[in-house]
Amino acid sequence: MIIYSIARMFLHLFAGLATCAFIFPFLDRPARQQRIRRWSAKLVHICGLKIVIRDVDGNVLASAAATTAPQSALMVANHISWLDIFVINTLAPCRFVAKSDIRSWPLIGWLCAKSGTIFIARGRPRDVRAIYQGLVASIKAGDRIAFFPEGTTAGQGSLLPFHPNLFEAAIDAAVPVQPYALRYLDAAGNLHPAADFIGDTTIVESILAILKARGAHPITAELTVLAPITSTGAHRRELSLAVREAIAQALGHASAAAPVDINRVAPTADTPPESANGLQDIAR
Repeated sequence: MIIYSIARMFLHLFAGLATCAFIFPFLDRPARQQRIRRWSAKLVHICGLKIVIRDVDGNVLASAAATTAPQSALMVANHISWLDIFVINTLAPCRFVAKSDIRSWPLIGWLCAKSGTIFIARGRPRDVRAIYQGLVASIKAGDRIAFFPEGTTAGQGSLLPFHPNLFEAAIDAAVPVQPYALRYLDAAGNLHPAADFIGDTTIVESILAILKARGAHPITAELTVLAPITSTGAHRRELSLAVREAIAQALGHASAAAPVDINRVAPTADTPPESANGLQDIAR
């Protein structure tokens, strides 16, 4: 059975490659987003995942169509697995910020690049500054830009500190931040260990663990759409703390800090947003 699932995944991957190569050049942004949404939903289905979408009050929404995501916004979520990108894309197709290493992955790297992924490389300050300016321009042009501010995946049940630098893009583009809280559950409602993609786990090992779970121990991806957080008058550090607090509360984590009023806290000394070191944290 797992061999059949692997074969389906590879066929679906090649279908995505063909779409990016031969169809995307002739499509406008809404049409590309619709294709990405459908492709991501099918990939998630092949992996055996059921997606449950909740609103900020915890109510289950009937479908992705039952909620809306800002067309121009900075989308942010906690990071658990490579699955996160595709789960979010079933709701709101985004251009994700990712580490440049992914670009070298066979087939998948090319597919990510053609679907609009923005890669950040370490050790190239000029490139990083140009990428940051491109983020702002893309948001203003109507793209949904998404990133994982923890900078790396974390095991379920934990939430790493958020790197604040890319939050500056929302401030400069004058758009809100749309937070998502994501977790993967088993049939009993407990955190599903097969979804964790941490430590020395390879992408192949992760895929096999997820496909093995689809039979007797299926995974439910629970995506909670939180209230958008305004970036008006905010400083990126306080904005990142406010977003992390909202996600932590939705995941049931203990509060890491006192509630932050982003409109009252004075800006603090911090690394400029164009700093290569700061942005490269996101690529880890």
